[in-house]
Order: sequence, then structure tokens, then C-alpha cells
Amino acid sequence: MKKSTIEEIRERFDNDVERFSNLETGQVATIDATISLELITEASKRIVPNAAAILDIGCGAGNYTLKMLSKLPHLNCTLVDLSLPMLDKAFERVSAVTNGRVEVKQGDIRDVNLPENHFDIILAGAVLHHLRDDEDWETTFTKLFNLLKPGGCLMISDLITQDTELLNEYMWKIYGDYLEGIGGAAYRQKVLDYIEKEDSPRSMNYQLDLMKKAGFSKVEILHKNMCFGAFGGIK
Repeated sequence: MKKSTIEEIRERFDNDVERFSNLETGQVATIDATISLELITEASKRIVPNAAAILDIGCGAGNYTLKMLSKLPHLNCTLVDLSLPMLDKAFERVSAVTNGRVEVKQGDIRDVNLPENHFDIILAGAVLHHLRDDEDWETTFTKLFNLLKPGGCLMISDLITQDTELLNEYMWKIYGDYLEGIGGAAYRQKVLDYIEKEDSPRSMNYQLDLMKKAGFSKVEILHKNMCFGAFGGIK
């Protein structure tokens, strides 16, 4: 199947701002969204307690940055997203709770120009699964590594696969059953079709290996449940 283009993904998120502004109701298809959000922000705070600058890639309506600001309220925040309506919402919500600067950049993280060795914390919530081939993944992880200050961290919460196809099928079957339990067979099919069309997730092992290759000194797994995981690396 031909995957969604960047324009198609942007258009979909342009039309979904309100849903993504509410973590509880907005992401029922994302297993343990609230747990993963807590884990990656608390881990970031503990790794870089004196953090000054955060970068939130694919920030959506700003949920991850807002959670981070509840722990470190004085951060300067840089928000990146394809969708301008999402960015407008994120800017409004984030500006209301931080004493720091808030900068927004519309675009694809692969193309957006950002300062190197600048950010203490980079958060990537449900965004990297849009990367496509190996080169795409490698160049993006290298870029994120270069944007971090030494000692800074990249924390990821995302859709993931398994490296072993038999286990991958099993995990997606359980996830399908979970979706069916929430919204019936039609909802199950809708979510799985949408993932098939738009997303190209990789395994946690693949991404942790990529982090090591990019130069991260430590990589950590914080949480995994079926085809969702929370993990990260320290520069």
C-alpha cells in the first residue's frame, strides 16, 4: 500500500486539533498514553533537572510540553509540527503556563532548521513512526542527537513493532482485540487500516540501536505494552 504523503498527514492533523487537546479522550487508541507521558517527562526532569530548553517534535496540541512544564515550569519551549492549527493551539496552551520563551516552527523535523547543541530535552510523542526508510530513520536520529546539549536526553513515546514476525503478528492481534473491546469490529478495522496507510513504525530494538549508532551514551527502556513503548537516550 502506498503510504500517506506529508501533505495528507498534515491535512488530517489540521482537522483533529480538539481531539488531540485532550489526552484522556483524545488518544484512547494509544495504549498507556498517560503512563508513557508521565514516564518520559519525569525521566527527562531527573536526567536534566536544570534544563533550560525543550524541543517538542510533532508537538500536536502541546500535551507533552505541558506535562514537562508541570515539572519544570521555566523552560524555553520550541514546538515543531506539520499542522499550523495544531501549532496555534499548542502555542496558546503552552504560553499560558511557562515563564520562558515559546517558539513555534511549522514543518517537518527533517527539514526544520534548528540550533545544534542547544536543547536539554527533546520529546518525540507519537511522531517518529511517520519516518519511512532506513536512511530517513538514521538521518533523523543523527539530527536529534546533534540538536541536544551534552548530557541532554531524547525521550520517545511511540507505536512500535517487534523484530520477529510471528511475535509482531501476535502483538498486533492483541492490539486489534483491545481496539475491538473499545469500539467494536468496525473501529478495530478503521484504526488498523489507518495505521497501515499512514504509519511505518520500527521496533524498539531498532531505535535503541540507532541511538547508540548516533552517539548516545546511554539508552533506556521505560515502558512497553503491546505495540507501544516509551524509551530514550542520553547524549
